[in-house]
Formats: sequence, C-alpha cells, structure tokens
Amino acid sequence: MIISAILAAWIGLSAAVMALTDAAPGAWVVMPSDALMQNLPDGAAVTDVDGVTVTLKSAPGLTADLYAAGAWLVLPAGLTGCLRPPEDFAKG
Repeated sequence: MIISAILAAWIGLSAAVMALTDAAPGAWVVMPSDALMQNLPDGAAVTDVDGVTVTLKSAPGLTADLYAAGAWLVLPAGLTGCLRPPEDFAKG
C-alpha cells in the first residue's frame, strides 16, 4: 500500500512539474487516444510510439496543447536523472 502511494505521488508530481514548466526534453503521453494522435498540436514531433505510449519532442506550451488535444496524462520524458550521461564522464 505504501509503494502504491509513493508511485501515485511520483506520477502526480511528475505530471504537475511537466504542466507547470515544460522543462523536460520530451513529453510522454500515456494511453494516447486515436483522436489525440489525429489532432496532435502543430509542431509536435513524435519520436516513439508503442501500444501504450507516445513520446514527443518537447516545445514551449506543448503540455497544455496535448491536454487540450485530449491527452489525459502527460509525463516528462528524456530526463537523464541525477547522474551525468556516460559521454560526459569521458570528457572529465
């Protein structure tokens, strides 16, 4: 039960940060509808699609546009996390 609460809090916080900042390099839409896919916002660049999600390259205002087009959950995508990417380690 605690793990479920932590997971729900993480998803909610991620969605809120994405909606407020658009700071992530990409947007991850969970369970996109056919209507959303047919009405993607202008300038939206799809980088990956599978049976459950679509990943788009982020742009200013993209999150709000995705919600307006019918997305029910938009999460940040393409984040590197706390560690620097491996190619940065080689540079020193």
